[in-house]
This record gives sequence, C-alpha cells and structure tokens, in this order.
Amino acid sequence: MKLAMIGLGKMGGNMSARLIRNGISVVGYDNNQSVVNDLAQKENMIPSTSVEDALSKLDEQKIVWLMLPAGEVTEKQIQDLIPLLNDGDIIVDGGNSNYKHSIKMGKMLEEHHIGFMDCGTSGGVWGLENGYCLMVGATEQVAKAVEPALRALAVTPQNGWLHVGPVGSGHFSKMIHNGIEYGMMESLAEGLELLKGKEEFGIDIAKVTELWRHGSVVRSWLLDLTAEALQGDQNMDTITPFVADSGEGRWTVVESIEQGIPAPVLTLALQVRFRSQERNQKGYGYKLLSIMRNAFGGHAMKRKP
Repeated sequence: MKLAMIGLGKMGGNMSARLIRNGISVVGYDNNQSVVNDLAQKENMIPSTSVEDALSKLDEQKIVWLMLPAGEVTEKQIQDLIPLLNDGDIIVDGGNSNYKHSIKMGKMLEEHHIGFMDCGTSGGVWGLENGYCLMVGATEQVAKAVEPALRALAVTPQNGWLHVGPVGSGHFSKMIHNGIEYGMMESLAEGLELLKGKEEFGIDIAKVTELWRHGSVVRSWLLDLTAEALQGDQNMDTITPFVADSGEGRWTVVESIEQGIPAPVLTLALQVRFRSQERNQKGYGYKLLSIMRNAFGGHAMKRKP
C-alpha cells in the first residue's frame, strides 16, 4: 500500500515513520522541506516538493492523509485537492477537526465522488513507539480501503483502531475523548495540589504518585507520565502556571449544551484552564496540567524568564 502524508509535524512525521516501519509506502510533503528531507533520509520516506508532486507519485487509487491544523488550513487543503483527484480517490483528515466540519467536508467530497475519512487520532508523541488509538468515521468501502494503514498505525493490527460509524463519528469520538481527558487531568492536578499544600506532613509527591502506579484504582497512563515528570522536579519553579486548551474541550462542552446532557466535570475542567490563562496565577495544579500536556502530546510549556 502507498499513501501521501501531507503535514509532517510532531504527529504527521511520527505517523509516517510508523507506517513505513510497518510496510506502508509513504510519500511525504511539508512546507518545511528540511523535515521532508530528514524523514526521507532516516525512514526511507518518498520525498516530494509539493502536494502535486506527492500525488504524482501515488498509485492508481490515491489516498491522501492530512495531518494539518484544524479549521481553515485543513478545509482549504481539501478544497485544493478536489481538482487533483479522481473518482474513488480518498482523503483522510487525521487532525483535530470539528466533527461538524468533517460532516460538511464529507458531503462536499461525495458530490465529487471522492471518499472521505475523519480519523480521530490519539497517542501524542508516544505513538511512534507505542502505536496510536484511531477512531474512524467513514463508509464501509472507504474504511476497508484504508484499513492496512490503520492496522499499521494502531497499537497492534487488531487493537487500537475502530470504524466507529459514518463520516463525522471519528472526530466526534475524539472530541469526547479529549473532553474526558480534561476532566481526568484536572482531578489529578487538584488532588496532587492538595497533597502538596499539607506542608506539615512533608509528603513527597513524586513518591506518592509512583506508589499510586502500583495497584491503585487511579492508576493510568496520565498518572504514569505525571509520576515520571515529578521524579525530576517536584516544585516546577521554572514553569509558568499557564494551561492552553486545544479547542476540543470547548466543543465537548458545547455538545453537552446542544444535547441537554449535563457534563459538569468536563465543563469545570475547561473553565479552570481559562482561569490559568489570566495573569499572575500561582497555582501548583496549573503547572501539573502543563507538564501532563507536554508529557503526552509534546505541547509547549511556558517557562519563566
């Protein structure tokens, strides 16, 4: 199987490498040509100098996988691809697009007889080594065509990917996943800040989080990453207590309002992040949230000058 990967950042680059290592040929393109050249040299990726050049190196049925910023950038690229593709070709959006936009893109591409898959992708910077969790929205025909790539990217060929439903359902599932992630992160941050605040006990937060990794009902990958980060620096004096939100947490809260289903934990977790973005915050919990985001997704942390 051969496909084109457009966008070779932290996620797209690692996904290309994992695909190649598992027998999928990848033609890669990125605006940063040095990234293209580096992957070509290190991973035997087929380099290209433009989107058009990448498509020219694909086989009869073209599969184009996009790992681009959600919103205008992705939608413009999809629009630009339409005249370059033929009936039966497929576009996969693996970024964090709003599921409503994905439904719109799917309907538009259907009119041009081009297949579309929205693929919610989780795994962050660890996906290359450990595999990804892929939530796929598509028709049965499109899902079957892309299945070899999904099996190569997932944790195992059998586990870590699922065709969850029609177009839009993949990004919808990933949106809810990220909303839950917000709540889990916030609960860890609040609890550890309370432990830290009981100064008269002198509790070693790094040792407690390491303890909880073994047999505790709160053990999780998030706890693993937090414990490992705290081994090096419990106080995090150089880290600014600022926590960005990527958008999917907001969309999840909007969805709860539209469905009339209460989601107080997810909503408050998002609101707490807003508070961190105000100036002169001193919260230890915000620093913990920041290191968690950095640990699983490589998201930048703000550091004090």
